[in-house]
Amino acid sequence: MKGFDPRWKDFPDYIIGITREIWEQRKIATLHHYYSDDIVVRSPGSVVVGNQDVIGATMATLAEFPDRTLLGEDVIWSGSPEEGMLSSHRIISTATHLGGGVYGKASGKKLRYRIIADCHAINNQINDEWLIRDQGAIVRQMGWDPADYARDLIVREGGPEDCVPPFTPSIDQPGPYKGKGNDNEWGAKYADILTRIMNADMAAIEAEYDRACQLAYPGGAAGCSWGDADRFWMGLRASFPSAEFNIEHQIGRDDPLMPPRAALRWSLQGIHDGWGAFGQPSGAEVHVMGAAHAEFGPWGLRREYVLFDETAVWKQIVLKTG
Repeated sequence: MKGFDPRWKDFPDYIIGITREIWEQRKIATLHHYYSDDIVVRSPGSVVVGNQDVIGATMATLAEFPDRTLLGEDVIWSGSPEEGMLSSHRIISTATHLGGGVYGKASGKKLRYRIIADCHAINNQINDEWLIRDQGAIVRQMGWDPADYARDLIVREGGPEDCVPPFTPSIDQPGPYKGKGNDNEWGAKYADILTRIMNADMAAIEAEYDRACQLAYPGGAAGCSWGDADRFWMGLRASFPSAEFNIEHQIGRDDPLMPPRAALRWSLQGIHDGWGAFGQPSGAEVHVMGAAHAEFGPWGLRREYVLFDETAVWKQIVLKTG
């Protein structure tokens, strides 16, 4: 870990450790040290530039969810300390809605949801980030439908002309990380599987997934076996049949005591022109920022974790339809 504090034994230890320090140990001020001044943090709902805004957003989240925990499930990473490393950190977060904020008045609801955060770090500091929370799971646990939440959020942010624009490539800001991951076979395999599925080769699911696969999808949805995988991917692709699918970043890893695994960041860019998971075609131009982790075993893909922000997709649709 050249260039990093010697107390971190490896890169996953660094990522999990600083996350706990910032959020659970309340060492928010360490963001001045761990994040670069001009960091770009992209999420499906917005683009934030600058560490000061990140600190403000962190404090606002903790005011709304003061007991929030972030439990690191896995860190799938690429790179080296000398050239910089990219971590894809999968998290289970628990929280109680005890304060007012972006999700409305305090409801007392207890939440559990996943996050995948891709962070680039070099010299003990993070300077580029892509962050996807399962907003669909959060708002459902609060009693909202994701589409209704998106409509309400637009109003609370000042209406269609003044609301925070969801992330699209047109509003992206350049950051220092230009890498695409690594060439490990497991990242390549998972990228090939998703590319086949997005090219309408749905038979790839039965061919490549373990029949007893365990699945975790947006909205806090859990499933198993080929049928649940088919319904999820079919519902997404059917909503955007002409959209362009791209693998934005690809990592594969073989680590001791772990199954072979992969982390992908991907996108769908195009028109909401089909019937699927997002209802009646609206003609809206939509960008879907997605992230996915997979684990492989002797009978194929055995665990899959996929995230995108349903509320950000609905926000783009509602801004088109009114």
